[in-house]
Parts: sequence; structure tokens; C-alpha cells
Amino acid sequence: MPFVFILSPLDSSSNQAPRKPSGPGSGKGKGRSLQPEREASGSADAKPAIARLHYISQADARGGHLEHIQEACAAGVRWVQLRVKDQPENTVMDMAVKARRICGEYGAKLIVNDYPHVALAAEAHGVHLGGEDMEPAAARDLLGDAFVIGGTANSIEDLQRLHAAGVDYAGLGPFRFTETKRKLSPVLGLEGYRRALIQAKLKGIDLPIVAIGGILFDDIRELLATGLHGVAISGLITRSPRKRDLVDGIHALLDQFHPSDAAAAHR
Repeated sequence: MPFVFILSPLDSSSNQAPRKPSGPGSGKGKGRSLQPEREASGSADAKPAIARLHYISQADARGGHLEHIQEACAAGVRWVQLRVKDQPENTVMDMAVKARRICGEYGAKLIVNDYPHVALAAEAHGVHLGGEDMEPAAARDLLGDAFVIGGTANSIEDLQRLHAAGVDYAGLGPFRFTETKRKLSPVLGLEGYRRALIQAKLKGIDLPIVAIGGILFDDIRELLATGLHGVAISGLITRSPRKRDLVDGIHALLDQFHPSDAAAAHR
């Protein structure tokens, strides 16, 4: 029997345009539109390119997933992964629909962690699958070619498996210990990323690989120097009192390693 969800409207105050940035780093994002913007119709028909900055949602004492997603999008994040654990699927569905609405206002992409059926029903842009979730091939059959499918990896063997399964990107980690994730896999550290990226190149794994797990701002430059596609960040953005400046600073680092992205952002 299909679920029937009754969705409460978003608080209109949560969708106010973000304030003008000030202070250190406020000029780094010049040229990137940070105002809310509705997606053009038909934008879901083409698979989006994999962003280099991913925000992984979380709830804390200060606010829930939706509040933090709103703040991250207002700060300039354009790729959000809704990661809700230990909740009924209908609750995740309700949150996904609301998160999709928030992301749509800012032109951000929404990825749903763990729940392919929710991603499909909420009209998200994709799904991220852990090792114990639906197999990527089954998710592709369900979602179709236009959906992004990401997967979690901790080793070169995981990367090989995901690459063979046809995923669009891999989240490789954890970089260091993090309280965000239960059943934490072995910590990789910077040297672990160096080895994994070298091995991936030797084995012909042509896949965007994103670092994840306890990443701080000062880690990003060295991580990108290993050849990673980008970084996935949760607590650093969630807890920052100056999210706009932080996100601008992360984008500035990403632009240094990927100048073609910077040129596109300023056109």
C-alpha cells in the first residue's frame, strides 16, 4: 500500500535572501550567485556534473537538517546530501521533499543518502549508497540514467567495485575520526588518499573521488593536492558562525586546483 504524506509548508522566514557578506574572505566568492534562484524547468532531465564541494547534512542541538541545509545553501553550497539516520522512511520522505524545495530555491542539487525510492519520489538529483544499501545497478534500474548515483568507499577494492558498477562518483574516507558516522571504517589519513589515488590511476579508475570524514579547512589544500575531485564536509560548515566566508574560502581553494571551474563560475 503506498505511503500518503502530508507535508507542512516551510516557514517563510527560512527562505529569506542571504545577507551581504562582510569581513575576511567575503570577496573570494565574487562572481558566484548566492541569491535564491529557482531551477529552470527541465533541469532534472540532464545529469548534473559532480560538484567539488559537497555538504553532508546533520542535526545538532542548534538546529535540524533542514535549518542547516537552508543555511548552507544561503552560504553558497550548491550540492547537498541529505543524510538522515535512524528515522522511519516516511519521515525521511517528508524531509527530502522540503530539502528539495530549499535546494531548488538556490539552484543547488539534492542527493539523498541511503533511500533510492525516496530520492525518486522527492525528485532529488541523485542518491548516495553505502556498502549495505541497494546495489548501484539496481538503483540505476530504478532511477534511470539522469540520476546521479554515488557510493561510499574505504579502499582501492571499493573504488574498483564502484567503478565497475557504473557509479558517478565515490566518497572515499574517512579522512580522520568523525562522530558523524557510526560503524566507522579504518581512517585513511593523507597518506591513505595518496596511495588510493595512485592505485586508482594505475588501474584505470576514471571516477570523481571526493574526500570525506572529519575534514577541517586547513586539510583541504593538501587533500586536493593528492588529485582528489573535491571534498565532502559536514560539521565544519554546520558549526561555522561565518558560513559565507568559510564556503567562499573553500571555493577559492578549489578554484586554485581547478581553474577551469573558476572561469566557468565567473562567466
